[in-house]
Amino acid sequence: MTLPAPPAPPPAAPRQWDIVCRVIDNFGDIGVCWRLAAELARRGQPVRLWTDDASALAWLAPQGCPGVQVRAFGGLRTAQEAPTEVLVEAFGCDPAPDFLAQCAQHASATGHKYVWINLEYLSAEGYVERCHGLPSPAHGSGAAGDAKWFFYPGFTAATGGLLREPNLLQRQARFDRAAWRQRHGAAPAPAAQAHWFSLFCYEPPALPALLAQCRTQPTHWLVTPGRAAAATRTALQADQSQNALQGAWDKREQLSISYLAYQPQDAFDEMLWACDLNFVRGEDSLVRALWAGQPLVWQIYPQHDDAHHGKLHAFLDWLQAPATLRRFHAVWNGLEQAALPQLDAGLLAEWGACVQAARTRLMAQPDLVTQLLEFVRQKTE
Repeated sequence: MTLPAPPAPPPAAPRQWDIVCRVIDNFGDIGVCWRLAAELARRGQPVRLWTDDASALAWLAPQGCPGVQVRAFGGLRTAQEAPTEVLVEAFGCDPAPDFLAQCAQHASATGHKYVWINLEYLSAEGYVERCHGLPSPAHGSGAAGDAKWFFYPGFTAATGGLLREPNLLQRQARFDRAAWRQRHGAAPAPAAQAHWFSLFCYEPPALPALLAQCRTQPTHWLVTPGRAAAATRTALQADQSQNALQGAWDKREQLSISYLAYQPQDAFDEMLWACDLNFVRGEDSLVRALWAGQPLVWQIYPQHDDAHHGKLHAFLDWLQAPATLRRFHAVWNGLEQAALPQLDAGLLAEWGACVQAARTRLMAQPDLVTQLLEFVRQKTE
């Protein structure tokens, strides 16, 4: 399905952006912050990304990005460097007190206040529209309006939108799926008619049952490293009826598996474009799977008080997910104990139409960086 390219975002006056990120676990926090920093830089904004753990950037963004500097969390700018004009506190991470004091001191000395934004987690729940753009008192901080502003990503026009590059559709149009699959096939090669599935997950309780289902139909899995690979190997360890685990690949009847290495964000995006079904987790990969326009299944980050249940249902409501996709999500996320629907061509076509319709709705809305730039302009002019 070919979509018209959205209009090019208007140019914005350059301002010094400082994005502060604490890496809690996995790669979601730094992944979102890097995409944000890189897109701001591509639109002419100088960015300093302050983080307590930059190690994942070695493979997420091995080439870096012109205009983005990576700094250690808790550090300070030098007297010769541009002061903060926009501070993005990612996911309520509490910037270091000395860093905030430096921002306040400069604002007091010069009268040039900065805009302080708390970039929140992504959700489709109703409170997002109600809370997006609201201020929180920040007296004495030096921030414009003595306020920290809450900026909520989201799926509707009343939210801050989603991260999306202006050239995304052009990149997808140039993508050669057949050539990509030929380069990334397993040894031995998967059957020509095989469905290709990507797996980026935690430890879904239904994974063993799904792998067993895929043994009866030609299926090739691309399994990402870390928890997804560990969960897959654990699910297969009890079954040694065929090949022993082969390290980078495995084969069980009609099921073949490729265990992938860590890959840059652009390569991850291409993997999603190449697959017939994408199993994703967390926030960043969900957004990228939506842009891919292929059928998707989301494993939401589990919370001890089961608050993620409502968050998952809200997303499926927004997605206008058919009953089969809702049931699959419930079982995949451990909300229900039941048999998984059979993944056949008809089911994938139904799910794909749902995701493509959702992508069309999203493409009609301004992306997150465009909205951020306009939000800052309004607070400073």
